[in-house]
Amino acid sequence: MAISIGIVGAGTMGAGIAHIAALNKFNVSLYDINEEVIRRSVEKINYEMKRSVDKNKISDDDMKMALTRIKKRTNINDLDTCDLIIEAVLEDIKVKRDLFKKLDQIAHHTTILATNTSSLSVTSIASATKHPGRVVGMHFFNPVHQMKLVEIVKGTLTSDETIRSATAIAEQLGKKTIQVKDTPGFVVNRVARPFYGEALKILGENVTSLEEIDRIVKKSGGFKMGPFELMDMIGNDVNFSVTESIYEQTFHEPRFRPSQIQQQMVEAGLFGKKSKKGFYNYEEK
Repeated sequence: MAISIGIVGAGTMGAGIAHIAALNKFNVSLYDINEEVIRRSVEKINYEMKRSVDKNKISDDDMKMALTRIKKRTNINDLDTCDLIIEAVLEDIKVKRDLFKKLDQIAHHTTILATNTSSLSVTSIASATKHPGRVVGMHFFNPVHQMKLVEIVKGTLTSDETIRSATAIAEQLGKKTIQVKDTPGFVVNRVARPFYGEALKILGENVTSLEEIDRIVKKSGGFKMGPFELMDMIGNDVNFSVTESIYEQTFHEPRFRPSQIQQQMVEAGLFGKKSKKGFYNYEEK
């Protein structure tokens, strides 16, 4: 019998996880309180899969079968029979703790509860449950169907069996996994903070333009994307939130201080590609 995965939150990350899970023959229950959000997410999954068909990466039959495995859910209680539930909601500790308290009540006692948090404490999230041993971090990266890495985060009370099971499922999803300790930002986001932070400082000091910074990083450093292109792709709101979270959790370590430039962009709604404007303009001509 195919493993069933419940996904809470049908935004960018939730849709991406649903995409790869369905392609890899998992039964998927995609849950969100907003039915319109789910509809748009399934449309996005359809679009991305069609692009893969056009590039001969998957067959048309693969796409059609994958789409039949995704069930839209607007009642969270419908996730009660899932083998794994992955949370991909707002990066807010209170929101996540409240959600995990609810999931702990409705999920079968053998169900693994995973958070896709990119910076928050898995131990803190798990403390809202009565069974913290089954709570684990599974940090996927955007875009999920292209990025191969998943950070498997062991909370203080996460059981070894939960770690083994989460790792095995991530590998069945075609991902490469690394196990990390429950520390602010884990590995990737902690390493990435200086990359974004220094680029923003250089911009703030008017050393050169953001276009030139991106060009130099790509031409001289061999990066596929410059820091400003990458922040626009991730979303300046998401990027800023992660930086704030790591800064707070490290007791205001100066290296991780958020940028006022990015804060003002978030306040202005200049999130990047998803809002059509960020450091660059993505509006259709």
